[in-house]
Amino acid sequence: MKCSVFRCSRKEEMYLYLPFQEDDTELIKTLSDDLLKLTGHLEKVLELEITEGRKLARVKAKDVLYALQDKGYYLQIPPNAVLIKDASMLHNPSDSF
Repeated sequence: MKCSVFRCSRKEEMYLYLPFQEDDTELIKTLSDDLLKLTGHLEKVLELEITEGRKLARVKAKDVLYALQDKGYYLQIPPNAVLIKDASMLHNPSDSF
């Protein structure tokens, strides 16, 4: 399945995978308001063909494919180190990105 990958502005290292469409603007318009609030501004970074056997950096291709078919998107959450750094910002605002 061909898909588009978008970087989410709301969180460092958060990416949204969507089934490929020629018109990204129309594709993004189909997303729910709740999902857009979670992701923030979306910047397209990549188009790729995903098959079950394809190696992806942080996620399993079959999980992405299942989510794309079931929900119409796959949201890749940042790794724990980034989430922990975000949480530390609540306690120490001087520790910035």
